Amino acid sequence: MSDDQPVNGDRGPRHRAVLAAEAAPLAADERPEPGPIAVLPEPEQQFVDAVEAAGGTVEPLSDRTRGVVWLSNKDAAAFPAVLEAHPGIGWVQLPFAGVDAFADIIAAEDRPGLVWTSAKGAYAQPVAEHALVLSLALLRVLPKRIRARSWATEPEGRSLYGLDVVIVGAGGIALELMRLLEPFGARVTIVRRSEAPVRGAVRTVTADRLASVLPSADLVVVAAALTGGTRHLFGADEFAAMKSTAYLVNIARGGLVDTDALLSALRSGAIAGAGIDVTDPEPLPDGHPLWDEPGVIITPHQADTPEMTAPLLAERIRLNVRAFLDDGRFVGVVDPAAGY
Repeated sequence: MSDDQPVNGDRGPRHRAVLAAEAAPLAADERPEPGPIAVLPEPEQQFVDAVEAAGGTVEPLSDRTRGVVWLSNKDAAAFPAVLEAHPGIGWVQLPFAGVDAFADIIAAEDRPGLVWTSAKGAYAQPVAEHALVLSLALLRVLPKRIRARSWATEPEGRSLYGLDVVIVGAGGIALELMRLLEPFGARVTIVRRSEAPVRGAVRTVTADRLASVLPSADLVVVAAALTGGTRHLFGADEFAAMKSTAYLVNIARGGLVDTDALLSALRSGAIAGAGIDVTDPEPLPDGHPLWDEPGVIITPHQADTPEMTAPLLAERIRLNVRAFLDDGRFVGVVDPAAGY
């Protein structure tokens, strides 16, 4: 077994390096005061177990509460009242990698010493796997093949081997997808906020240079966070810059792509097709014209199902409870200014 092979859920040296970088300890005066933890809105047993496995104490929400594990992304509106009524809370764990549902709350809550952590990076494996599935299916023209009711006489399809791939984002999903692409010899360009090189990528460019790398891309994968600055990152200009043979895959957030511009690009032949696990609006309404596009695969935001993510979230909770109680090495710390 090579050192890069995952063992017991470990994703190898590259992933461990990312976690180590994220888990740099907070200074002693920046750490929240440890104490009882509330698991909300409902204390599901496997997450209670994760807290207790790290030495934490789970109690109902009260004036004693110092940490909160929040398990619902649909009840963000209920959360400000929790913080307001319990000023002793110093750490909040959110359930998903993207925190856009909580962005306004995080920005507005400027309480000194309050640490927010998310699941960013925790779900990298299943989401990157889904991105690869969508990519291969598009390249092999599976949307057309699945709908076919007669034998095709003209050969179609492309191989992923040796293609130019642009990945927008440099978080855990992007790094895991790069690992999955290694056997295919794909040439990967990373687009991110910083020009700092990403190991394994042939080049790294900042987001303002996105248009400059799109013309050579055979496949573009969107794996970035949705923030005020990245909404509609892909619009008419970006699709016009892509090759007519290129494909778009979005496994991040629907709002990163202008849906009307995507539809126009598909209808005009500006791009060859798209695989999207996320949409804007979401859920995508019945009868929306994207459902009828022959070069599109739509999956209903299921790149990572609860069955896949529950043990990964439990492990993230365990790590961060340990950080909360002991060494301050939180994983997945949210930057309120950046929005993720």
